[in-house]
Amino acid sequence: MGITNANKQINVDTIECDGELKVTIALSASPDITENPTDIVLVLDRSGSMVGSPLFNMKKGAKAFVELISEATGGAQEGIIGAGSSIGVVSFATEATIDMPLVTSVELLDEAIDNLSAGGFTNHADAFIKAIQLFDPLSPNVKVIVMFTDGKTTAGMPPEPIAAQAKNAGIIIYCIGLIGSDGIDVNVLNEWATAPSESHVAITPDDAELENLFKDLAVNITKPGATDIVIDEKMNADFVITSIMPPSKGTALEIQENHIQWQMDKLGAVANEGATLEFYIKHIAKAGGRKLVNEAISYSDNENNEVVFPEPKVMVKCGGTVISEPCPVPVEVTMEGCQDFVILDAGDICLEDTGRILQLNATIKDVCPGKRVALAVIITEIDEKCLEHPCGMKTMTIPAHKFCGCKDVTIKNISFVLPEDLVNGEKKSACCERKFKVRFIANYIDFGYECCDLF
Repeated sequence: MGITNANKQINVDTIECDGELKVTIALSASPDITENPTDIVLVLDRSGSMVGSPLFNMKKGAKAFVELISEATGGAQEGIIGAGSSIGVVSFATEATIDMPLVTSVELLDEAIDNLSAGGFTNHADAFIKAIQLFDPLSPNVKVIVMFTDGKTTAGMPPEPIAAQAKNAGIIIYCIGLIGSDGIDVNVLNEWATAPSESHVAITPDDAELENLFKDLAVNITKPGATDIVIDEKMNADFVITSIMPPSKGTALEIQENHIQWQMDKLGAVANEGATLEFYIKHIAKAGGRKLVNEAISYSDNENNEVVFPEPKVMVKCGGTVISEPCPVPVEVTMEGCQDFVILDAGDICLEDTGRILQLNATIKDVCPGKRVALAVIITEIDEKCLEHPCGMKTMTIPAHKFCGCKDVTIKNISFVLPEDLVNGEKKSACCERKFKVRFIANYIDFGYECCDLF
């Protein structure tokens, strides 16, 4: 069978800017199906929530699965499942039915799948019971259940004990889950499936992906076990590895701070077998956003198995924080009592960075006499995604004027120093265009009535 499943997942969807997360890589492998005849029962959900495209795409996936098993076992020309293997079909809604016992005829299997119609509740326990009944306990064949469902249990007894009974009897269980209208409990599927669940459970929110999931599983089931396995992963440069747990099989080495290599001598060479590796990574970049966890991941083995791992993403919350330059070292100045002025030689001053100066003038309309005005000026910068980032704010008090009647008051030379690295901590060239928004807020401070004759 080869590599029957490969998975990569993270334990959280969101972290803070300097947060950590756990990465889990999982593989499962089994011996070649042509050398190890296998009885497979497709257990297919036909409850009411499967009406329409979910049922259509599930049928396409199940029939593609049968076709690929037929090809792998050398029976395609005769329209059979060859090499001593067989496939059966169980479907379920409020109750489960055996739609086709274990047979080798591709035509009969396709007909049984095509005849399925959707309606009713979801009885997983009865589905497992009917699937187990199809297997001959005296047969030496490998026994596999492929459970497909799009929802939670809504009828019948709890299915967990039945699934556990099947696994205790040596039956391998794979679960394919569609996040349907009734929702799906991934933890339940993980509990039903053969360990490790990471390599025996596949989930999709899109029923159009069901055909590919069934095909991938069929291709993996028919390949031989793997030897001399090397998984080489380089993390996104925004992350570093902080710790590596001992893998369940093989050895894992940290090549660089964001580069890890997992090696195994063999996996699934004589029986179905799974392996997992867990390690922790930390975000070290200044900018946030939705980020891929890995930059690249490669797989190789002696059997030339082709393995594709998922590419999980995590949302990093760095907010709109501006990473400012370090504060300059102050120069101490003392003014003695009754001293009118001080002359200071500040010494050498080094240029810390490139930057620009934004100087603003503003006119406040119709300011009445005898009233001071509180003025605030807020500067934000617009990045390439049209998001605003704070750059600075100044507040000042505009003195009251003594003219008779309200008049416009002009304020000149409101200056802001804008370093070139304000937006997300990214360094900008002095020749780059920069876009800003300027907001003015003005309010009276004095509210008492005054007569012009007082001035």
